[in-house]
Amino acid sequence: MKPLRILIAPSGFKESLEPDEAAACIEKGIRRVLDNATSIVRRMPVHDGGEGFCNALVAAKGGEIRPMTVLGPHKTPIPSHYGVIGEDRRTAVLDMASAAGLRLVRRDCRDPTATTSYGVGQLIAAALDEGCTKIIIGCGDSGTSDGGAGMLQALGARLLDDNDQELPTAAGGGSLIHLRSICLDGLHPRLLDSRSGGQTIEMEAVCNINNILCGSNGVARVYGPQKGATPAQVQILSRAMDNLARAATPLLGYDMSSAPGGGASGGLGAGLLLLGARLRPRVAAIDEYFQLQQTLDSGWDIVFTAEGALDSQSTKGKMTGEVARKARAQGAYVIALVGTISTGANSVYEDGFSAFSSILDSPLSLDDAIQQTASLLTSAAERTMRVVQVGLSLQSRDGL
Repeated sequence: MKPLRILIAPSGFKESLEPDEAAACIEKGIRRVLDNATSIVRRMPVHDGGEGFCNALVAAKGGEIRPMTVLGPHKTPIPSHYGVIGEDRRTAVLDMASAAGLRLVRRDCRDPTATTSYGVGQLIAAALDEGCTKIIIGCGDSGTSDGGAGMLQALGARLLDDNDQELPTAAGGGSLIHLRSICLDGLHPRLLDSRSGGQTIEMEAVCNINNILCGSNGVARVYGPQKGATPAQVQILSRAMDNLARAATPLLGYDMSSAPGGGASGGLGAGLLLLGARLRPRVAAIDEYFQLQQTLDSGWDIVFTAEGALDSQSTKGKMTGEVARKARAQGAYVIALVGTISTGANSVYEDGFSAFSSILDSPLSLDDAIQQTASLLTSAAERTMRVVQVGLSLQSRDGL
């Protein structure tokens, strides 16, 4: 019997495991069942712009990490970093989660009206100061909902109220209910030079372009509760994002309320649009940077993927859904190991998933589940592989 060919292509688990760590856990579980003689196992962690994106891309391209201190989502100094790649080290890479990610927001202080993306702007400014001409920004695993306001302020933008007074710096998305206009005249000199026809600064955001800024499917209503927003705070953030879209219209020349990707990372995508960034679909970027399609084309029997929650949104721009579609098209069976299974999850069968299972094996609090994700994922991979082994044994016995 030929060795079973297994590809492990997980996304991460928010606040617990990055994709590399999740892949290692799944392989550990598989190896409790199958040895090297009976299986070929390869890891391909799927970095979708969230935690670990910068480190993964820098490692893949032989670049360098630049450690620095920035203001975190609570406006306190935290260690962060960006990377530089390319022979001339003129392309910068960063993930917003390293400066404003959900993992950095204390669980007892989950108030997305107050958290800020200011540190993301500090990372961009440092890359500009170093002389970088291209900046790749991973948008994912965010702990903020400020529409990129903090980032813009860190880069020199002025956010003004009805009286042409500046809004408080790094005050969070809630402060935007007072926003009337945006002035970009004080932007970082290299950004101003680029805008006026000087040396071009190319900015690229890797994001879920299905996320929009405003409306019933806007970022505040869809993702605000996941970040701890109460119903009243969701209303505040919705008004704030509406204000941001109105204030941005004279600068952009169009209404970005429903612009693809404008709602990415708590509206950071909207702020990046104001800086002239190109918002790029995750799957296209991952295909280019990590050769996703090329790897899936290699011929696999089973593809394991994983993420924190499986629901009807999992096939709408999330990398697990993209992996499933692409892998199934190549004839592989796709198994998802997930933290929670939510309403509408059964719809994923129509989009490439062959099976899915929760890693939880007993009732657990969220805090306990986060602490135990590694062991839970390893055990779930082992259990799943044993079920697969039973099926293979029956197939062999019956000569199917």
